[in-house]
Amino acid sequence: MNTPSITQNPFQSMADRFNEAADLLGLSDSLKQKLQLPEKQIVVNFSITLDNGQEKNFEGYRIIHSTLLGPSKGGIRYDSGVHLDEVKALAAWMTWKSAVTGIPFGGAKGGIICDPRTLSKTELEKITRAYTKALSDTFGPQKDVPAPDMGTGPDEMGWLMDEFSLLHGKTIQAVVTGKHLNAGGSLGRVEATGRGVSIITLLALKNRQVPIDGATVAVQGFGNVGLHSALFLYEQGLKIVAVSDVSVALYNSEGIDIPELILYYNLNGKSIVGYPKANVIPHEELLLLPLDVLIPAAKEDVITARNAASINAKIIVEGANGPTSSDADAILKQKEILVVPDILANAGGVTVSYFEWLQNSLEKSWSVELVNTRLQEILEKAFTEVFATALQYQVTPRIATYIIAIRKVAEADSLRQGVKSNPNFNQN
Repeated sequence: MNTPSITQNPFQSMADRFNEAADLLGLSDSLKQKLQLPEKQIVVNFSITLDNGQEKNFEGYRIIHSTLLGPSKGGIRYDSGVHLDEVKALAAWMTWKSAVTGIPFGGAKGGIICDPRTLSKTELEKITRAYTKALSDTFGPQKDVPAPDMGTGPDEMGWLMDEFSLLHGKTIQAVVTGKHLNAGGSLGRVEATGRGVSIITLLALKNRQVPIDGATVAVQGFGNVGLHSALFLYEQGLKIVAVSDVSVALYNSEGIDIPELILYYNLNGKSIVGYPKANVIPHEELLLLPLDVLIPAAKEDVITARNAASINAKIIVEGANGPTSSDADAILKQKEILVVPDILANAGGVTVSYFEWLQNSLEKSWSVELVNTRLQEILEKAFTEVFATALQYQVTPRIATYIIAIRKVAEADSLRQGVKSNPNFNQN
């Protein structure tokens, strides 16, 4: 008997789901390969002078998966574990995420192999500016628009915008999203992904006819996404019984006071270690608790064939990108666990990133009420379409998201090929 692997190549997980959906759509092998593989893969190397005077070299990536639906869009990850297949998978997920929500972007992703926790602000700024210089011909408001991801935030996005603007001789705010408000950022952007996860969670509970008031939730990961997901759901009357960060997992069967925990977290150096009103449990145990909703909002491949059979949640809402490997899909389906996939569940971030890009491009500023209302409308529409497609094809919501996204991208490719092959078509 083969022992299932603990982790799976994230690009292979993406490809497995893609192929299942593409086969249902009847795509040819050549078109499947064309849409699945990235349009462009860029590897850059650069060096900076560290604070101690030493020169250090860094390797970075930018993967442009698709530009068929618009400029490519996707975050930049600073992490010591960044690798090419991970960035390729993340870029592809961005393509499908934008397509499912109807946002006029393609997909991209970037990363630099580094541990941001060991670098000073000055060193992080140097790294960001050097990476921007190396990719100055790739980035652009109508070409490729970066955003924050793991290990990056408004500071890095501001440095990127400033460096790109210096290289082009004018301020270009729309080259990047996730900026500080005073640098062209959008109201509602910081909490957008977590707000989106909470919107989708409430819709999933309604779909499964689980009462919202008192529904039990565990949130793996207490970074930006997990923290805001937990807060918004707590405010809606759900009971957050467990949370975790990289150092500790906490459990309280009576529910955790999330505003109080956030205050503790902010006063404790962005850590929940030592919070007195919950018990410490093993990280793995959080995933296996009997729950109404499990929200994995940390990293990819935390639910695999190794532990999927022991999952006891009624609903999984994927706050992170790729938290469930494809080798776990059949097990979760057999257990009749509803999995709301990352492509839909965490699309609040890219949606409000689009709003920021649009505001910058139009030189306008929206109220937070308008941002949140439009976010709600887009996610509700996408949720309805995904679940209708799942019913139509008798597939899981995950495969339904791929069916919707692949169909849109394939149609865009067909239109583009039609234009190229028709000599009588007048291009304006």
